[in-house]
Amino acid sequence: MDQVTHFLRAFVQSFRNLLPVIGVVALYQWLVIGAWPQGVGTVLAGLFLVALGIALFLRGLELSVFPIGRNIADAFVAKGMLSWLLIFGFCLGAATVIAEPALIALAQKAEMVSEGRIDAWTLRLLVAASVGVAIVLGILRSILKHSVLWYVLGGYLLLIPVTYLTPPEITGLAFDAGAVSVNMVTVPLVVALGMGLMASLKGRRVLSEGFGLAALAVMAPRLTVQLYGIVVYASDPTVLDGYGPGAGLGAVQMASAPVWSLLTDVLSLMANLVPVVLVVLVFQFLVIRQPMLHPRRLVGGALLLLFGLFAFSEGLTSGLFPIGEHLASGLARAGGGAYLVMFVFLLGFAVTLVEPALMAVIRHAAHLDPFRIRPPVVRGLVALGVGLGLVIGALRFIYGWSLDHVFAGSLGLLAVLAVLAPRDLVAFCFDLGGIATSDVTVPVIAALGVGLAMATGGDDVMMQGFGLVALASLYVIITVLLYAIVVQRIQSHGEMS
Repeated sequence: MDQVTHFLRAFVQSFRNLLPVIGVVALYQWLVIGAWPQGVGTVLAGLFLVALGIALFLRGLELSVFPIGRNIADAFVAKGMLSWLLIFGFCLGAATVIAEPALIALAQKAEMVSEGRIDAWTLRLLVAASVGVAIVLGILRSILKHSVLWYVLGGYLLLIPVTYLTPPEITGLAFDAGAVSVNMVTVPLVVALGMGLMASLKGRRVLSEGFGLAALAVMAPRLTVQLYGIVVYASDPTVLDGYGPGAGLGAVQMASAPVWSLLTDVLSLMANLVPVVLVVLVFQFLVIRQPMLHPRRLVGGALLLLFGLFAFSEGLTSGLFPIGEHLASGLARAGGGAYLVMFVFLLGFAVTLVEPALMAVIRHAAHLDPFRIRPPVVRGLVALGVGLGLVIGALRFIYGWSLDHVFAGSLGLLAVLAVLAPRDLVAFCFDLGGIATSDVTVPVIAALGVGLAMATGGDDVMMQGFGLVALASLYVIITVLLYAIVVQRIQSHGEMS
């Protein structure tokens, strides 16, 4: 009975989280369109499925993913198997990405528009391998007690000159690859591994040293794919003529599955989880050689996770995706101005509150520092960061600002705040930047990018529609770092007085 009550409370909370999205749509219909949208029943049913999927997903994480990550980390540390831990980290990172449906579709799109010069399998393997290497680097960083600040800032500083050297077509593909490399399965697994590892090592602080893996996993594919693109492009400068960055992401995220393909969707989700399950089982039984603790609970949690992912994905297709497309097309017809900026901010803020991986990680981290990490406050700040990033992107469209200059300026502000922020929260803040742009926010932002480019009369809609995901991610980090600085000052002032 307690389990049922717990689930019902989680479902009600998930549905409450959807109310801001419903409010934004209602306000938009009243102020801009002046009429109720068609198919509203289907959209509401989709939002119901989203709420149900989130509740099932979060419960599945608590019963399966987080315990598995902690137990495996404990076993590796207890046996002193550092090399095997690094191999496990690489395999886990690669396995969570290689079967990602969005990455598969993105790679196929790149292969098609490049007439086979960019190989889909090569691209998928590069992205998966780069995420695996990022996890290994993050584990070594944690063990060696290196600050994540220098790793992430060093990567971003390297990314800037590489971006200037990379053809704009490849830049879009690279940032798309970075966005799809972090999903609802990847984030909880790598966070559980990082936190479990630090909890197992004596004298380590889980909050300051256990986070940072997700931030590296987002950044690594962007750099890797750009370098790969430079090599491909150098052999034939016309190889990607006609490829727009927004095209790849839009095709990946916004495609709607027909009703008759429900079984296919379930099998696709299962195929996405199979590599992860195999990695865990192989290392559990053949390397660690220990039985699973509470196997029935783990199997039950895995089933809840699968059902939650299925309900969530179907709800996205029939609920949130149409909302993003509807608002984007309406903004394109309404033109630029105050409405454009206001609704871009409101929609970015609202959809971020629904991000399941974000909820799970913040709630898990809150147990480590209840004073500074308060889930409602931090989630609100992350949503604020996404909204601000989209506003900066909208103003870029309106005033014609260069994306390279906007990105460099934002990164400079981020670097200053990261140096001033408390060291034990820097890794957590950087992780939030990657987690916030995941399964919910990315497709909606992709639709908004195209809509904004159309609304402001851009000559190349697909080319100008790129950049919103990167800006949203950056301003999440900036907002949460600023919050960490303020909280530290308040705490220090309280201790002095």
